[in-house]
Amino acid sequence: METEESDRYRAPALDKGLDILELLAGVDSGLTQAEIAKRLERSPNEFYRMLDRLVKRGYVTRLDGDRYSLTLKLFGLAQLHAPVRRLASYATPLMRDLAQRSRQANHLAVFDRGVAVVIAQQEAPDYWGLSIRIGSHISLFDTGSGHVLLAFRSDEEREMMISEHVRSREEIDLGQDFYERLNQIRERGYEMMASVQTAGVYNLSAPVLGPDGRGIAALTCPYIALVNAPAAPDITQAIGMVQKTAAELSALAGATIAVPG
Repeated sequence: METEESDRYRAPALDKGLDILELLAGVDSGLTQAEIAKRLERSPNEFYRMLDRLVKRGYVTRLDGDRYSLTLKLFGLAQLHAPVRRLASYATPLMRDLAQRSRQANHLAVFDRGVAVVIAQQEAPDYWGLSIRIGSHISLFDTGSGHVLLAFRSDEEREMMISEHVRSREEIDLGQDFYERLNQIRERGYEMMASVQTAGVYNLSAPVLGPDGRGIAALTCPYIALVNAPAAPDITQAIGMVQKTAAELSALAGATIAVPG
């Protein structure tokens, strides 16, 4: 009876699209149209139009030759779902404490469809500080947040994130030095770089890790040297504070990580 009830409301085209997405989600190197058809026990011709639509909508990308693979669009959509809102909620008191201790503003960013998106921010407690509005889109390639989001992902995921950016924006020649920098960030556990956008500011960024050890967000402090506040932490102390707060957020997100003392 349950089968008859569920079959009454079948949507064959939707089922076909979902079958493709679920199949590709479990394959690392992609599949050809013929391989997709064989695994789903259908005719290859049945999937041509569906694959074309999934590519045009950004859910699937066509690799070299005739191979199809998932993009990170589904991941990006998931980032805007309840877990991310909960992460922002959990982060608020920790980010407020970080701002008080560091005397600097800070913000939290996640990856969404080719860019880093700010989902939470905390103002500096004093007169001076650089803050970024919630909802702002910032580059993956020349910001601390973007570097950290790329660094703490697998090589394959990193390439997919970069391709998401390039597909929706301009072509960029990153070069080998860029990838080496990402590997160095992963090894040392944080990014510290002069801001490309604002003179006199340094981006201090650390990853928020999920249960699988992959980066799910980047916590960034746009550090400004405060000449009228001699007791304020210096940049070395500030990056330590950012790392500690990011580790506390990672623990809340389910990561097995030691929180610095």
